Amino acid sequence: EIIMNENSRQSGNSSDGETLLMTTNPIQASIETALVQVVVWPFLSVLLFMLFVYLKREMFQAEARYTLFAQTLFSDSCLLVMTDFVVITMYLGQLLPIGFCIPVVILMDVFSNVSPSIIIAMCLERYVAICMPLRHVELFSPSRTLLYIAIIWFLCFVAPFADLFIVLAFSTQDYFEELTFCYYEIMFVEDWHMEMRGLYYICDCLIILSILLFCYTSIIVVAHRASADDKQSASKGQRTILFHLIQLILCTLEVICPYVEAHVISVSLDTYLIVRFFNFLVFTILTKILSTIIYGLDRKSVV
Repeated sequence: EIIMNENSRQSGNSSDGETLLMTTNPIQASIETALVQVVVWPFLSVLLFMLFVYLKREMFQAEARYTLFAQTLFSDSCLLVMTDFVVITMYLGQLLPIGFCIPVVILMDVFSNVSPSIIIAMCLERYVAICMPLRHVELFSPSRTLLYIAIIWFLCFVAPFADLFIVLAFSTQDYFEELTFCYYEIMFVEDWHMEMRGLYYICDCLIILSILLFCYTSIIVVAHRASADDKQSASKGQRTILFHLIQLILCTLEVICPYVEAHVISVSLDTYLIVRFFNFLVFTILTKILSTIIYGLDRKSVV
């Protein structure tokens, strides 16, 4: 369970007087940890198998969409491993220095954001393949695809690094030596910083939605104008874009979780702990894995 500190939201400090909002029921803690293991390891095996298949077949590495898809497999696999590490440390009650936790939560945030960003790139790849077929080979050649991937990874590091610079600017050396659990809220040492991050997520979602609508609308227009053979291709493109939309909805649902939790915590602490674990399990872990696996099964030729 990702544990939040009520005092740290107000004072930006996770040391003296800290109140960790975590269950004190050992049975509940054991059940929650076991559930995470049951979810993480079987799905991680599937993701790694799909990634292994991609790496073993050169024909897939020549296809832009499969190269992009492999990135989601890699980032989601890394996210699952690091998430499980954090969950186990919390279950064991192992507090870690904030200076150690910051790189961990930064990497987890990057891995979490790579998948939605790659999905957007996959949408644009389908848009180019259907609406600009003559330029598809040029725009999504293997070398250019790798360049796009590098740009996506770079952009995913921008927001966490901005958070890191703010933490460094507004925190003392003692702050990084304090012991805590690894959760991203340790990066927010000022109230305005958390509000700024929330606005960033909202703008990010709006940009993603705009790109999706543009791609889908363009493909619909092409489908109406196309010949019979092209209509079939455009129809498949529409279905792919719709599936990507479902993927992105699943990946971004966790954005609303803090708002739900903020309301629940004012009603009942026990209910809050249950809701927070449910949100973590369903919206942070399950949605990302399922969306990736379903897409892999939909691309039958991958397996």
